[in-house]
Formats: sequence, C-alpha cells, structure tokens
Amino acid sequence: MHKSIGCAVTSAGVVMLAALSGLQAQELNDYPTSARADYVFACMKANGETRRALEQCSCSIDVLASLLPYERYVSAETVLSMSQVIGNLGTQFRSTEQAKTAVNDLRRAQAEAEVRCF
Repeated sequence: MHKSIGCAVTSAGVVMLAALSGLQAQELNDYPTSARADYVFACMKANGETRRALEQCSCSIDVLASLLPYERYVSAETVLSMSQVIGNLGTQFRSTEQAKTAVNDLRRAQAEAEVRCF
C-alpha cells in the first residue's frame, strides 16, 4: 500500500471513530447542564446541604440520565407537576396510560439511582 493512501485511510478511520464517540457521548449526556443543576439543587435541599449530599445527588442525576432519555424525564416531570392540578385537567394527567408509563419509568430510574448512590 502506498504510504499516503495508508495515512488517508488511517485519518478517515480516526475521524469516523471520533464522530461515533461524540455521538455516543451526546446520547449519554442529553440532559442540559441547567436541568442537571436543578436536579442536584433540589436533591441537596431534600438530603442535606453537605459535600456528601452533593456527591450523592450528582451521582443520582448521572444514573438517571444514563437510564432515561431527557425527553422522557421532561415528560414524566410534566405529568407529575400537572397531575397536582385540581379538576379535569389534573385528572387527564393522572389517568392516561402514557402518563402512568412515563412516571413509572422515572420512578424505576430514581430507584436505581437511590440504590447506586445513597
């Protein structure tokens, strides 16, 4: 093989590998920083404002993000928030199968995060 062809093939392989690695990292880290910070802040309020709580809560959002895509997280949080509304609107969020599934997925991810981090 000609030396310049070998370099071109190697370079193309490196570029493809880097692109795939970037895609995987992006898929694993689809939670915006502000959403992660909000989660950690609320978690620390509930679990104490200590260094240990910071580490546990940071671990918790990392586990949650690895198990539940951000879009599903937002859906479940919306259902939980809207299901507290009194009346027909709240009932619609409490009673649909899609809403129940979203919340159940979030609860399972939270339970796994609890086991791994606390």
